[in-house]
Amino acid sequence: MTHRERFLATMQYSPCDRGIITDFGFWDETLVIWHDQGLPEGINPTNYGPFFGVDPWSVDAGVNVGLAPCFPWILIEDQGDHEIVQDNEGVRIRRGKFMGSIPEHIAHLLIDRDSWRWHYRSRLNPATAARLPDPESAHWKSIIDPNRTQATVVLGGSLYGWLRNWMGMENVSLAVYDDPAWFGEMVETIADCIVGSLQRAIDQGLRPDAVAMWEDMCYNRGPLLSPAHFKEYMVPQYRRITDLVRSVGCETIWVDCDGNTDQLVPMWLDAGVNTMFPMEVGTWHGEPVSMRAKFGRDLRMMGGFDKHLLAGDPRGITAEVERLAPLVEEGGFIPFPDHRVPPDVPLDHFVHYLLEARRVWGKNAPDLTPMQPTRSRFVAS
Repeated sequence: MTHRERFLATMQYSPCDRGIITDFGFWDETLVIWHDQGLPEGINPTNYGPFFGVDPWSVDAGVNVGLAPCFPWILIEDQGDHEIVQDNEGVRIRRGKFMGSIPEHIAHLLIDRDSWRWHYRSRLNPATAARLPDPESAHWKSIIDPNRTQATVVLGGSLYGWLRNWMGMENVSLAVYDDPAWFGEMVETIADCIVGSLQRAIDQGLRPDAVAMWEDMCYNRGPLLSPAHFKEYMVPQYRRITDLVRSVGCETIWVDCDGNTDQLVPMWLDAGVNTMFPMEVGTWHGEPVSMRAKFGRDLRMMGGFDKHLLAGDPRGITAEVERLAPLVEEGGFIPFPDHRVPPDVPLDHFVHYLLEARRVWGKNAPDLTPMQPTRSRFVAS
């Protein structure tokens, strides 16, 4: 099977030759540290796939459904180990230069209706020419080729997560209550931009195999927006997006949302978003086996392998690979570490995980060409 055929078969519960062996990437610092542990110096975030022997199963269509143009990235202050910058969403943040995690928000341009009108609404015009790749480019021709061998994924944007970034969590939370009409206007404007941009791409021949959305609108106890407001403001706009892409045959629509999503999953399913990504286990307890038991085959999943296990005993890694095997066989599930691999994971442990994933999920994956480690280095006695 080609990578695309395997992806479509997996997500549609059709017969498949083996599981997909892939990943969600790494912290920026992880590969730097792994170079000291034996990773060849030439391996970097843009070319690690062939070295590790993972499936290159998807290609981004390159359609921009968000801010266009983005804000300029500006260094405001160098503080040694940290720096203050204006990022490409217009947000002033303080971030660590190395081993940094979530940056600290210092100030936001989006604070009221006037700043929305002057700084953001004009950047959400779906007719902006730069939103689509050149239709004559080799990239565009390859992603719309009906005989392509890799799945085409198009970004489906964010209805709440972007606003939370642009305004800050406190400001967006207050807007829902202090000026609900304005909050609704912002959500609808973002959806207009997403739908309009995707429609333009579809008119030029795009038939995506999957749509990738992002929200990060939950914390460890539940959603940052009440379920009632989610149903009122978000669900109708999600349906506009999902109805559009399903009209051209796209059946896999995922949302990347951290936190405890239990209260929102039923409403996402109702709105046509049918895949949870990256099904985070270690922090939020989004356990894939129990989620399948709860929601059945209506819910597809990606991720679901606790990344914290990768830093522990290799025998625990093997046990988890084997525990998830029946779900891989059933379909509707693409397993990989449930977020970017952190730098506390030894390179040897990650290699052991890949070897076990190939053996169990990949049925020894004869079509993958990985590096050639000595297995005895990576397996605890």
